[in-house]
Amino acid sequence: MGPPQTEAPRCARCAPKLTPRVGRVVRRLLALLAALSLALLAGCAAGGGGIDRPGVRATLVLDFAPNAVHAGIFTAVARDYDSAEGVNLRIREPSSSSEGLALLLAGRAQFAVLDIHDLALAREKGRDVVGVLALVQRPLAAVLAAPGVRRPADLEGERAGVTGLPSDRAVLRSVVAGDGGDPGRVENVTIGFNAVASLLGGKVAGATAFWNVEGVALERRRPGFRTFKVDEFGAPAYPELVLAVTRRTLVEEPSVVRAAVAGIARGYDFTLDDPESSAQDLLGRSRGVDPALLQAQLDAVSPAFMGEARRYGELDRRRLRAWAAWEARFGITKRPPDVARAFGGPAVTG
Repeated sequence: MGPPQTEAPRCARCAPKLTPRVGRVVRRLLALLAALSLALLAGCAAGGGGIDRPGVRATLVLDFAPNAVHAGIFTAVARDYDSAEGVNLRIREPSSSSEGLALLLAGRAQFAVLDIHDLALAREKGRDVVGVLALVQRPLAAVLAAPGVRRPADLEGERAGVTGLPSDRAVLRSVVAGDGGDPGRVENVTIGFNAVASLLGGKVAGATAFWNVEGVALERRRPGFRTFKVDEFGAPAYPELVLAVTRRTLVEEPSVVRAAVAGIARGYDFTLDDPESSAQDLLGRSRGVDPALLQAQLDAVSPAFMGEARRYGELDRRRLRAWAAWEARFGITKRPPDVARAFGGPAVTG
């Protein structure tokens, strides 16, 4: 049973009269309540203010253990930029470098961060995966070399480590050839993902690796090693890492793709404005990350987030066509990937 009801006044003259002081207090309270209501409505419309907004749940698989290149993704989730756009992202760390693609194709994840070469190779095998956002605007691949190797051509007659991935040999060949050397005179040694240990131990004179991860770690361990970035020796400025979806997701759930792209782009915009706070967002959601190493990685990779792009995440068709030609020239794929089919969504320009 509700509270007892009282009969409403029948006319204005019957209503109790308010003193001027009480009237002013009432009016102020009413004005305050109105302002608060407007603020809440504005917060709901903008999706901010920490208001919990329902959205589609989606899983995003990283390409590697969390590091600085993923900072904007963690910020997007930590600061609710994803839910503000209408999607609730769950970040999943992979158990192997190939897990993201496997989960994407199996329908167990809606989004995956892929190396652009893995995307190209998957498409060549008939897997219809599509890049929808560029995490970085330049290659992260490089050849790291011992202090005595002054230039890539000096690797002729030396041992150079590669992981065994097709893209590694292409990067090594491109860097050496771009310096006027003969890649055929460099001995390739498969070392897996042990570039830092192999270089420090003197097992190889050079090794393919990511300059933003292994390059930073090597510099912290023993300064003086050299970094030869692939786009400084002949390769075009392609986006090394891309957010990918299946064609089915892109066609059947375009609003989910748009929401994820917008939310993650907001996350990286924040990272560029406040890298220290963005690093804390990642540290708060991922265990075992060295804070000092993370900050050093972020300092190194931050300029690559935008590069020559006009807005974060841009996938420029002109630059992608240059990448596609390079991809085939150095044997990663048998023919240039079809850029029009390999990339789609709101981030594509040109």
